[in-house]
Amino acid sequence: MEIAHDLPQLIASRQLRSQVHQMPQLSTRHLRGREELHLAHLVLSFITMGYLWQEGEEGTVKVLPRNLAVPFWEVSRALGLPPILSHADFVLANWRRKNPNGPLEIENLDTIISLPGGESLRGFILVTLLVEKAAVPGIKAVVEAIRAILRRDEETLHKALQELAEAMGSMSKALKRMHDYVDPAVFYSVIRIFLSGPRYQPPHSRSLPDCRVFPLSWKDNPAMPDGLIYEGVSDEPMAYSGGSAAQSTVLHAFDELLGIRHSEESTAFLHRMRDYMPPPHRAFVEEIHAAPSLKEHVLSSGDARLCAAFNQCIAALADFRSYHITIVTKYITVAADKAKARRAEPGDRAGPSAGKPPSALEAKGTGGSHIFSFLKSVRDTTKEGMISA
Repeated sequence: MEIAHDLPQLIASRQLRSQVHQMPQLSTRHLRGREELHLAHLVLSFITMGYLWQEGEEGTVKVLPRNLAVPFWEVSRALGLPPILSHADFVLANWRRKNPNGPLEIENLDTIISLPGGESLRGFILVTLLVEKAAVPGIKAVVEAIRAILRRDEETLHKALQELAEAMGSMSKALKRMHDYVDPAVFYSVIRIFLSGPRYQPPHSRSLPDCRVFPLSWKDNPAMPDGLIYEGVSDEPMAYSGGSAAQSTVLHAFDELLGIRHSEESTAFLHRMRDYMPPPHRAFVEEIHAAPSLKEHVLSSGDARLCAAFNQCIAALADFRSYHITIVTKYITVAADKAKARRAEPGDRAGPSAGKPPSALEAKGTGGSHIFSFLKSVRDTTKEGMISA
């Protein structure tokens, strides 16, 4: 915990790796309950990402030391999560109220653990949290909608669809606050690399320990082409996707309810991201998938009000995805162009800790997707989900 609370300074001074090497290997046996396990996963995942990327993409390591790797692996197994920083750590488990009795608003919130990036990192985490908060009525509406279909209660179903569309609108409104709290140059040059995972291209038939518990991915960061050895866990390198909003349960749940069918490539990526969700979240999405089809119910009902409410949900979800593209354009594409222009200036000597942009990630999201083709594809297939008159 002492190391975790001092991460930004330890990384900036390039002392984190030496501090980790002196760290005792703590047993996970004394952790009690899911809260302590989630806090341990949060702390170990942040220390791991700081350890990996302390020197930027030119100074990566091949081995995560035993005193960090073994407890991280054990806590991950207990939670059913992979041993890497995920959306569940970065956002869902990483906030606290400043005033315990105060509101769940950004002015009264702070992060628990941080990385380099200062106020922009805090803003990025907490604005993303507020998007999740805005989605809560929508998640409840998903459950109500499924119950209403099973009871053939059209009035309750109509109300649930209206609430779902309203929640999606609130999510878009919350996402717009990113402009107020996050500096694009800081996000692109400093923050982004800490959200990316190690990459490894495996031989065609190699199997690794616990691959059923932690499905492995091979598509992330060219700065770590050989993956990462978790010392004391496996002698073979392993690879995981970095933290990504695609690991949030929210849009997966909405897609499943609305019957959105993405392209084969996008579907494969999104399904891979489900392996980074807490198991109860993953089970929730799978239960929605197994429920009776909302779209078929609306079509067979012949109810014009239901049809309009369904299409309102599709439109609101497509609008949210369009706005996400706007955000990505500002924080990655435009920021990348500006970073390249700065690199071309005479006397530019920015090193890793000073925020040298991670060039290996320029065309990709932190989860490893080719970000624009992916985001536009899922937005367009969302629009295709409309029921035509």
